[in-house]
Amino acid sequence: MATIKDVARLAGVGLGTASRVVSGKGSVSPATLERVRKAIDELGFRPSHAARALLSGTSRMVGVYIPVLSGTFYTPILQIIDTELRAAGLHMVVAFGVGLGDARRQAMEGIEFLIERGCDGLIMMTSALLDEDIAALGIKQRQLVALNHDFTAIPEQCFTVDHTLGGRLAARTLLDYGHRDIAVIGGPNALGDNVARLSGFMQELQGAGIDTGKIWTVESDFSPHGGWLAAKELIESGTPCSALFCANDEMAVGALSYFQEAGISVPRDLSVIGYDDTPSAEFSAPRLTSVHMPWREMTQNGINALLNRCYDLKRPVTRSFPVGVTMRASLAKATGGKGKSKTKGDKAQR
Repeated sequence: MATIKDVARLAGVGLGTASRVVSGKGSVSPATLERVRKAIDELGFRPSHAARALLSGTSRMVGVYIPVLSGTFYTPILQIIDTELRAAGLHMVVAFGVGLGDARRQAMEGIEFLIERGCDGLIMMTSALLDEDIAALGIKQRQLVALNHDFTAIPEQCFTVDHTLGGRLAARTLLDYGHRDIAVIGGPNALGDNVARLSGFMQELQGAGIDTGKIWTVESDFSPHGGWLAAKELIESGTPCSALFCANDEMAVGALSYFQEAGISVPRDLSVIGYDDTPSAEFSAPRLTSVHMPWREMTQNGINALLNRCYDLKRPVTRSFPVGVTMRASLAKATGGKGKSKTKGDKAQR
């Protein structure tokens, strides 16, 4: 494989001159430029990634850390990041954990992996780290953004959505449909965004005079299997309810699967509302009403902020993202456990 030295030798120029032509930086006479380009074509020279990094001073790579590589939540976000980076001539490198185990250690190892690979900047989605972990990154902390989480050490580098409002909207939607006997499948209590959405949900119900201490609630793991098991537990408990709130769409889809198997008609016998409005919500059976969280807007603005920091760009950055409810077929009016949903797949922004 031809090297930059081979190019310089064939073109009859110094190594520095050949490097300036390859990097596009620095002045070179037209005649010399032509000789070097001809040598590049003749040798079929293609600079390696490492060589490009040395010449430009940047790797043109952005690292992304996510807690787990599964499900329908992280995949669309990774697709958004990859599309935005490619459009900017950059590449994505992903590191991920293996679940809820030692999440803090997994996150630190993943971020160290990305730094060791020479990534110019970092995007991380984890609530497992502490402010002291961010501080331990030293100068590298200036070149990272956090999505869906807040760190007091780097407030201007955090981009998240209003999960408390999301929870309130889920509750208000059920109340507006006449539901007062409500059950809840929550996510892991160790995750701050789950705590926020459940807190908002309960606050809204309390404001409507509902005793939230009597609401059937179970902690699950954000997975379809977890939702299936939790739905089975709900039905076997004999708890009377006309509606179920699931703290994410994947658990809601699992619950819908169990209800179908158990002969429980949604929404005739039981209404279901999810959270996140991921692609799985649109194609579940029945199609799932879900709290729409603006993941695309949050992610795009986080990317813009990171590219501004890493590459001295001037991309626009905003921090206000709309939250709403996407109405679909899984929600019906509470009519003594019987009813028929007439909602369409339109998005009701509130």
